[in-house]
Amino acid sequence: MSLRWVLGLVVALAALAVFLWVLARVLLTPVPGAEGEAAGNLEPGASLRFYLDRPGVRAALLQVGGNLVLMAPLGVILPLVAERLRGPLRVGLVAGLLSLAAEVAQGVLVLGRAFDADDVILNTAGAVLAYFLIGRRLSRWFHARRRRPAR
Repeated sequence: MSLRWVLGLVVALAALAVFLWVLARVLLTPVPGAEGEAAGNLEPGASLRFYLDRPGVRAALLQVGGNLVLMAPLGVILPLVAERLRGPLRVGLVAGLLSLAAEVAQGVLVLGRAFDADDVILNTAGAVLAYFLIGRRLSRWFHARRRRPAR
């Protein structure tokens, strides 16, 4: 193992830790003034239809875009941290499970927030998309450097 690879791994692990901390802060913070107002959604597509049927595009963009971006860092970080987590199915599985756990925690523990099936779908899609756009190439480059013989 080269020093460069070890440093890269340390940076990737630190990025994962920071990401998980920020994610917990964002998802587990109560919404001020919304106690008892949040309605859960177990039907895939219902929240998306709700936002897309509104006259204002901004709310729909924030909802859809925000959920796509929320778990996107996992699509880049996971394949760097563990080579076994390379691939869209593995990234999607981990991101989907983490998103599902976060949504359940929101629905059970956080005032003013509720479980939303569409959030899980969009979060997972965002992580897989980030994997295809950045994570796959970066992971190949990063792990290939580790396998090269030392000079």
